[in-house]
Amino acid sequence: MNTPQPAEEGRPIGRRVLLGTLGLGALGVVTAPTLQRGLEAFLGSAADKDPTGLTGLLPNGGGFRYYSVTSSVPHRTAATYRLTVDGLVDRPRTYTLADLRALPQTRLVKDVQCVTGWRVPGTPFEGVRLSRLLDAAGVRANGRAVRFTCFDGAYSESLTLRQARRPDVLVALRMQDRDLGHSHGGPARLYVAPMYFYKSAKWLSGITVTDEVEPGYWEDRGYDVDAWVGRSNGRDDDPTS
Repeated sequence: MNTPQPAEEGRPIGRRVLLGTLGLGALGVVTAPTLQRGLEAFLGSAADKDPTGLTGLLPNGGGFRYYSVTSSVPHRTAATYRLTVDGLVDRPRTYTLADLRALPQTRLVKDVQCVTGWRVPGTPFEGVRLSRLLDAAGVRANGRAVRFTCFDGAYSESLTLRQARRPDVLVALRMQDRDLGHSHGGPARLYVAPMYFYKSAKWLSGITVTDEVEPGYWEDRGYDVDAWVGRSNGRDDDPTS
């Protein structure tokens, strides 16, 4: 898997806390698409440069909040992006963004549910089924789980192999019918439709098949490893898938 250069890695910081306490919900009521995209771009850019995490408290017209566990995240372009598939596989491979775009694409429209409580209904995601990349790599008999790493230099996630092979788990390249922007985890992110959104790792750079589940960044800090919406983390939200 690709390892970001030390100079590009951000400094880990704590998760956004006390969501909603600023009483700024009115800022999220933006109905005009042009204004909504402008607000999303502004908040995404601000969050990328905000070491305090306060911008993550602000809702935007799309309903999303911007989270990062580092003080900054390096950018990858279509020319510089790489995704490695390795570990317990017979055919390790590195994909460019063009490689991923050339593969058959799957479109899903599901609700997005964050474990902190907010929900965005009917959100389209489009990309390559993770199972296709795993099959192309040839998972070995002792492969039982998949670990995901990100080019922010800090975030990680994991799924069991059975979970990773679900048809509603994607390496997503598009969201809301446009290419994934940097603030939403582009050029490519993981999308795990039936689980809380922290499982859908942004800025995806590595897919590694392992012999056991390795808890991810937030699981190490108390979140459930199996993050099914409505059946984990002490929450009873309606399922998203």
